[in-house]
Amino acid sequence: MQRSKSVDDYIKKHPEWKDALMKLRKVLVATELEETIKWGAPCYAIDGKNVVGLAAFSEYAGLWFHQGVFLKDADKVLINAQEGKTKGLRQWRLSTAKEIKVTKVKAYVLEAIENQKKGKAVKVERNRALVLPSELKAAINKRAKTMKAFGALTPGKQREYADHIASAKRAETKATRIAKIVPMIEVGIGLNDKYRNC
Repeated sequence: MQRSKSVDDYIKKHPEWKDALMKLRKVLVATELEETIKWGAPCYAIDGKNVVGLAAFSEYAGLWFHQGVFLKDADKVLINAQEGKTKGLRQWRLSTAKEIKVTKVKAYVLEAIENQKKGKAVKVERNRALVLPSELKAAINKRAKTMKAFGALTPGKQREYADHIASAKRAETKATRIAKIVPMIEVGIGLNDKYRNC
């Protein structure tokens, strides 16, 4: 997927969601949030801190509240897309532009801004111990080139690879993932590098 260079470009690439995206964008730009593009999609921040993202997918358009876990969510519209993995992020998925109630959306956005100003944020676990799944350890130790390249990766990138393999339930899935990531490791690419600095 090509990354958008501007919010207008992003909306143009999602014509089926144009009305919904424009309606949500209007609410967001009416606040003190700064509009930008991050990870190829619209992002709204305050003092350099991400508050809300705007996104469109095949089935829905919606908002991503970066610290949405702290929102009161009286209307019970927010979901955690990756239960057990995602700590702070919450989504508000919308099926049609007509479904968007501007007053309610604005209330959620203003609460998210206030929470950001108060410094409410999920503390990211840093320097967690690296636990290599046995399958990944065997693949790394198989070749000196792979072992050296893995050792040169940052601890965070090493953990991303370890978690990626550990999260697979079946042995076949682990083997497929290992076959895909070993060449990436050997050239020094992190698992999620394509999402960084967008």
